[in-house]
Amino acid sequence: MQINGSGGNIRRTGFAKRHKQMSDINVTPFVDVMLVLLVVFMVTAPLLTVGVPIDLPNSEANNLPENDTPLSITINEDGKIYLQDEEVDLNQMVARITVIFENRKEDRIYVHGDQKVNYGRVMEVIGLLNGNGFSRVAMVTDPSR
Repeated sequence: MQINGSGGNIRRTGFAKRHKQMSDINVTPFVDVMLVLLVVFMVTAPLLTVGVPIDLPNSEANNLPENDTPLSITINEDGKIYLQDEEVDLNQMVARITVIFENRKEDRIYVHGDQKVNYGRVMEVIGLLNGNGFSRVAMVTDPSR
């Protein structure tokens, strides 16, 4: 390097101007795609829940660990019984559950009972399940209130 006497400018000699290739990854498109996927999943996740609209009773109990594919029985305020989202007769319920579980009676079954339904109706369903060997029956409540 030489220092020019006029004004003290520094001048490079013998070096050609070269542009270095950028080795950094541009993550902006990746972040944009991830944010779009996050929004899509946040919107669609509540729509994936299957069930009959009921008013669950309140409880201070802790949540139970969930199965891979939980089976839910819903009893609405009129006393009608639904297996997942399909209405079933009380007499057909155990046979259909046995077919679904393929004799795996240790799997958990969730019972959703509307708080306006007669308690005897809920216990009739749970008693029928228990009497046929399904001992892991859990009642679902709404802890958010």
